[in-house]
Amino acid sequence: MRRRSPVAEILAAVLLLSLSAACGSRLPESDFDHDDRTPAPRDTAPLRVGIITSATSPVGGSAFTGPRDGARAFFDRLNARGGIDGRRVEVRTCDDGGSGVGNNECVHRLVEEDQVVALVATTALDYAGASRVSRARVPDIGGQPIGTAYDTFPHLYGIYGSLAPRHGTPGWDGKLYGGTEVYRYFKREHGARTAAVVSYNQSASAAYARLVERGLRAEGYKVVTEQVDFALPNFRAVAADLKEQGADLVFDAIDGHGNARLCQAMDEAGADVTAKVTNVQNWTSTVAEDYKDAPRCRNALWATGASRNFEDTGNAAVQEFREATKDLKTHSQWQLEGWAAARWFTDAATSCANTGITRACVDAFMNRSQGYTAGGLLLPVRFDRLPEPPKSSRTCLSVARWQDGEGWVGQGDMNRTCFTVPQLAYAP
Repeated sequence: MRRRSPVAEILAAVLLLSLSAACGSRLPESDFDHDDRTPAPRDTAPLRVGIITSATSPVGGSAFTGPRDGARAFFDRLNARGGIDGRRVEVRTCDDGGSGVGNNECVHRLVEEDQVVALVATTALDYAGASRVSRARVPDIGGQPIGTAYDTFPHLYGIYGSLAPRHGTPGWDGKLYGGTEVYRYFKREHGARTAAVVSYNQSASAAYARLVERGLRAEGYKVVTEQVDFALPNFRAVAADLKEQGADLVFDAIDGHGNARLCQAMDEAGADVTAKVTNVQNWTSTVAEDYKDAPRCRNALWATGASRNFEDTGNAAVQEFREATKDLKTHSQWQLEGWAAARWFTDAATSCANTGITRACVDAFMNRSQGYTAGGLLLPVRFDRLPEPPKSSRTCLSVARWQDGEGWVGQGDMNRTCFTVPQLAYAP
């Protein structure tokens, strides 16, 4: 089972299906011999896609814009090359302001008024309009699973996949499941034994932190829990306790700004650790600047996820992404995942070109997207709808470490860094 993306409320994808596979049946070539029927006129109208982003939100500007920027870069490059079957992709964006009301307004505008064929790379702090998207049978492709929507509703396809039934209730009877592969990795590869978990006193942050704690204990760690006030966090006290407890690892359920302040406090307190493990949303090129006051902690930063390191330019798919986004001031893992989401939609739409690029056809492609990797950018994605949650699963992991002068350095092949680990239930 794919590990769920770490909670980002506070931070706030080789195509295996043939592109020639159209929606509906295919006839033998002989059936078209001596066919003198007039072919249907070719549709040249632009294809509208929507991108909903909490570009402005309580957690600050730009916190959620990476997937949007990556997706737009893909579509710009695609349009420059002729679009999909000669049709330009017209991107309609909407900033929901990080609120449920704003999200519903964006869904209304894009789905009902603009009649987009699909949503792509959704990154919403409060995806309140998810049920409306699902009822409209609009495929939502490659969104970031910040909340529970992608494990709750049909027609929504998160960037990391889902094994849940998705019949209107989150996960299985309201419970979600996550694996312990990250903790197994650091235990096996780096001999870590004591781990701290830092969270905010906010429901989503605390819920994710509890899952991390359970996973660490299941892997035999001594666990140190640290919770700080969301509005007035006392990171100095946390850092002092981390030093006192002799933590090898530090995990978090906090935002990028909070991580930087925590790292600074750790340097000031002399709390050195084997790894300060952060999440995919903080896997960005701005580390040197963001952590400028914490050189020791900065060089102990590790990130884990389910997509190929955006700095792995030796990989052709990553190099294409980097070339297309060279004019962006910064780069991030979320940008790469937004790019992968846009590629996913493009592959789905291309498969429908002969019969008509409709919501239903794109959705049918997505529903059978087993093992999709966006040309190697993602670990193979699955949508299985298992009636019962798996007790264990073989799960692979992408790992990178920050090093001054080199940036994010990949740690092994993500398709081979794999573990069979238990799946633990938690309440979102």
